Amino acid sequence: RILTHAYSRVVLRVLEAAVAAKKRFSVYITESQPDLSGKKMAKALCHLNVPVTVVLDAAVGYIMEKVDLVIVGAEGVVENGGVINKIGTNQMAVCAKAQNKPFYVVAESFKFVRLFPLNQQDVPDKFKYKADTLRSVQTGQDLREEHPWVDYTPPSLITLLFTDLGVLTPSAVSDELIKLYL
Repeated sequence: RILTHAYSRVVLRVLEAAVAAKKRFSVYITESQPDLSGKKMAKALCHLNVPVTVVLDAAVGYIMEKVDLVIVGAEGVVENGGVINKIGTNQMAVCAKAQNKPFYVVAESFKFVRLFPLNQQDVPDKFKYKADTLRSVQTGQDLREEHPWVDYTPPSLITLLFTDLGVLTPSAVSDELIKLYL
């Protein structure tokens, strides 16, 4: 039993490969508000005949005890081995750590970025927001602080990263970035 979050092309490819290898598994997926991208992922997995259950984002802690592992994609992999991904990824990683479940990230090396965030506020705004989420339609209020689209998951919560460069521990990401950028 696998838990995943949002829609990730690379996670979908990994699960497609598992289906092709005749592996039997089921997937729990968060609906992934505010754009419901988890439902898009669920639909894609249903086409592969994978048993899928869509769960509320707020049900991550509840569902965690039923899963064997967590696998997510990444919008970016930062220098310290942490990841920037769809909002809710960090809370999923915290729950996985608390319940001793492995938390895996799959990402292509072109998503490795030269950033070194230490907390949520260190993630640049250009990564956090879509234009239509910046102002409330009703009040005109600036919503940047309340409604980010991504969050930062620190390396201490990540078990391994599966990349086109191989399987990496979070601490090995900086070595790979040096090779990529030198």
